[in-house]
Amino acid sequence: MIDAKAKELGRMLGQSEEYKQLKRASDRLKEDAELGQLMRDLDAVAQQIEDAGRGGAEPSPELVNRYEELVSRLQASPVYQGVIAAQTNFDKLMAKVNAEILEGIKAGAASPIITLG
Repeated sequence: MIDAKAKELGRMLGQSEEYKQLKRASDRLKEDAELGQLMRDLDAVAQQIEDAGRGGAEPSPELVNRYEELVSRLQASPVYQGVIAAQTNFDKLMAKVNAEILEGIKAGAASPIITLG
C-alpha cells in the first residue's frame, strides 16, 4: 500500500505546474549550446582550482579571475536564471510535501489503530 501511495504522489508531483516549469527550463538549458559550453568551461576552471588546492598551491590570479568571469556570465543568462527560479519553486513544493509527510508520520505514530491493508 505504501508503494502505491508513493507512486501516486510521484505521479501527482510530475503533473504539478512546478515540475512542468522545471522540466521546460531544464530542456531550454540543454538546448542552449553556448550556455552548455560556458558550463563546461566553468567546470574545467573549477577543476583546475580544486587541483591546485589539493596540491597545496594557491590558484593563479588569472585562473581565479577567469572563474569569476565565467560565473558572472552564467548568472547573467536568462536561461540559467529560469532554471534556478524553477528549481527554487519545485524545492518549495517538495518542502511542503515533506512537511505534510512528517505530519502524517506523527499522526500515524500517535494512532493506536493500524490501518495498513
